[in-house]
Amino acid sequence: MGNIYRILRLGTQIKSRRLKLLGLWLFHVLGRRYIGVFLDPVMACNFRCKMCYFSDEEKRKTLKGSLRYEEIEAIAASLFHRALKLQVGCGAEPTLHKDLIKIIGLGKKYKVPYISLTTNGNLLTKEQLSAAVENGLDELTLSAHGFTRETYEYLMANGKFDLFKRLLADVADVKKKYPRFKLRINYTINNANLEELSCIWDIVGSQLDILQLRPIQKIGDSEYNDFDLTRIYASYDTVLQPLIEECRRRNIICLAPDKRNIIMLEENEVDDNSFEKATYCYVSPRECWKDDFDYRTETFESYAARRHLGRQLLGKAFGKAKRQKVDVTRKMNYNIK
Repeated sequence: MGNIYRILRLGTQIKSRRLKLLGLWLFHVLGRRYIGVFLDPVMACNFRCKMCYFSDEEKRKTLKGSLRYEEIEAIAASLFHRALKLQVGCGAEPTLHKDLIKIIGLGKKYKVPYISLTTNGNLLTKEQLSAAVENGLDELTLSAHGFTRETYEYLMANGKFDLFKRLLADVADVKKKYPRFKLRINYTINNANLEELSCIWDIVGSQLDILQLRPIQKIGDSEYNDFDLTRIYASYDTVLQPLIEECRRRNIICLAPDKRNIIMLEENEVDDNSFEKATYCYVSPRECWKDDFDYRTETFESYAARRHLGRQLLGKAFGKAKRQKVDVTRKMNYNIK
């Protein structure tokens, strides 16, 4: 198991919010890595997935811009030395950026322990994939919302199922040279593709290392609007649980919500999501980490000193968290199976 998933599993096992925040505070004062940098270098996508906000024409008009490589270099100099993970590609399509391989190389330059690329994969060539792994890529995360041509190309509009399968073959070849390289599939489950999960082994085969099962959630005004989770909940024991168990048998990491997380409310310490806020660093052409952070003139350390982030972490650790009912369908607590 990759170190990042060991850390994620440990995080789910530690239930005490205070203990988690104290651990972060210790990492902070010792100058250790603890943030995850989630980078969208370009706000565009070649797909119009029906479950995604890129299928909303009005929303798409607001998603514009691209970071120049020189800007990303400056961001890397400011933040990457404190990153535990670099994820290139979050809500947009990173393979549209002409300097993608060089961006991944920046992660390697700053010794980020785990570098992943999240993509639909249709534009990624075998040569680019090999170069990315050579430049430090640890994990390729492919979005796939169907394992038949009909469903894949219906839900992932503009996508080509043959290109998806070709990339899986390329992954198999690249793994021969780089056996530590990992393949992850992110599968958003809805009522149109639930039954196709049984086809995963025929399509993906033995190349899969990590599988994330994500019941559909409303993300903006997407074209697809069937958000009813009743059937997914009812099929958990017959469809999802056997798949989770098969992943365990094959030594594949599976990230999936528990059955009760599909439709139930639970009482949870939510406060202001202090742990998530302290570790999450989103970067795009429109924003970089904090609203008042300027990567051109500041570093992680100078900003932390100016804003007293260590003191804030300590205060959150010993402050009283409010307990309230939270919708865990929206929060979707994924457990590492």
